[in-house]
Amino acid sequence: MSYKSKRRSEWLEKAGILTEALPYMRRYAGKAFVIKYGGHAMGDASLAASFANDIVLLQQVGVYPVVVHGGGPQIGAMLERLKIKSEFIDGLRVTDSATVEIVEMVLSGQINKKIVADINAAGGTAIGLSGKDGGLIKVRKATHLPKSKNEKEIDLGFVGEPKEIDPYILDALHETEIIPVIAPLGLDESGQTFNINADTVAGAVAGGVDATRLLLLTDVEGVLDKKGNLIPEMTVDEAAVLIGDGTISGGMIPKLETCIRAVEDGAEAAVIIDGRVPHSVLLEIFTEHGSGTLIRK
Repeated sequence: MSYKSKRRSEWLEKAGILTEALPYMRRYAGKAFVIKYGGHAMGDASLAASFANDIVLLQQVGVYPVVVHGGGPQIGAMLERLKIKSEFIDGLRVTDSATVEIVEMVLSGQINKKIVADINAAGGTAIGLSGKDGGLIKVRKATHLPKSKNEKEIDLGFVGEPKEIDPYILDALHETEIIPVIAPLGLDESGQTFNINADTVAGAVAGGVDATRLLLLTDVEGVLDKKGNLIPEMTVDEAAVLIGDGTISGGMIPKLETCIRAVEDGAEAAVIIDGRVPHSVLLEIFTEHGSGTLIRK
């Protein structure tokens, strides 16, 4: 048995999924998986190391992993340290010229390079990018529309949303077996840097590369019904109904909307999973029962 094969078997065995994994390895060989990484998993050293090993394992079994990361808590801590005030509106950080510089420094610097280093230490070859590199993400300025006649439209500053994904640089990295780690930043037509919600970036990238899976790692089990039970699978139409009737509420709504858009834009399916569970990515991909909530057409 080769070193890579031995290492692969060891990790699958640790995750308790060795016997179930083989048919899924063959099924997903050569397929793109976009993984949004953030929340508690990114802040916990043991989970971060586990995540890095799992990403390397995916590549070793023939999957093409693309990592998109967030960094809200780290940005908040740096802004507080520098005594720069910021506010959120509907989960989006209002970003002025001073704030966007800090956002880029933290996302493309501190966080991105740490994830790259973890993956490289686990035996992979990763490279850090942002949406600015290679024209990957072209953005439009995001707008906050009033919810009532009495509410005025609010300028969010340098907060953007993906307008176009150019997968050229990702295709080039795929051919060289380099794992891209993407910070959620992009440029508009004038060359201005914009901060973008990481879930939104992951969804747009998944649609742009026709990913087999978009995996959103969160701090919850998945999508729950009104009784608090996990919904293991739903269609995009069923997801829209659950949002409309109030079953889905709060911060889960934009995550589910991201999954719906990704599937409609070309991803085969999207999954919301609990990133606090060790090897949650492997459990979703390499077992029949999976984990979290899967959304497909």
